[in-house]
Amino acid sequence: MISLLIYDIPDDKLRSKVADTCLDYGLARIQFSAFLGELNHNRQEEILQKIKRKIGQQQANVQLFPICEKDLRLRKEIVVSTQ
Repeated sequence: MISLLIYDIPDDKLRSKVADTCLDYGLARIQFSAFLGELNHNRQEEILQKIKRKIGQQQANVQLFPICEKDLRLRKEIVVSTQ
């Protein structure tokens, strides 16, 4: 199942650790604090538990949205590169 994981974390070090965890799970960065990729239900629970342990009592908002293939095909995006 395709999953969208987004977060708002003020602490730079913690934010970097969460991003590394997302990459470790094979998610692709689509925005600075947004990752997209294939995670089955067990892997979704696993990554959320791992992130929760890293966060501890620090301020954070992490959300994971499962996205069906049909809805993903309806996605629209605008990408402008200055390079």
